[in-house]
Amino acid sequence: MEYNNNKYINWNYIILINLSGGALMAESKKIVVSMPKTLLNEIDGIVSIEKKNRSEFIREAMRLYIRERKKIQIRERMKIGYREMANINLALAEIGIEADNCELCDYESKLTGCD
Repeated sequence: MEYNNNKYINWNYIILINLSGGALMAESKKIVVSMPKTLLNEIDGIVSIEKKNRSEFIREAMRLYIRERKKIQIRERMKIGYREMANINLALAEIGIEADNCELCDYESKLTGCD
């Protein structure tokens, strides 16, 4: 434990993460992530099984999270779009039914020979 700028830092529960993947490169950034010990223990268990390091695990988790957020946003936009189109689709369906009924009447009239 040490003090940095009058802030208490417990280095056991802080992870420095290289966000670029692989070796540190000029475009990579390090960030500090604080998390509960229980979560860190779970992460350590997974990375030991998968033969990865914490940075790789966090990068993969962030990518998956971002991908899922994008899917959720797309679904929400689609819901809004379908709701906005509902009245238009209903009107088009009613026009189609009316046209079908007119054609059916014409067809039946021709079959019976009555006009």
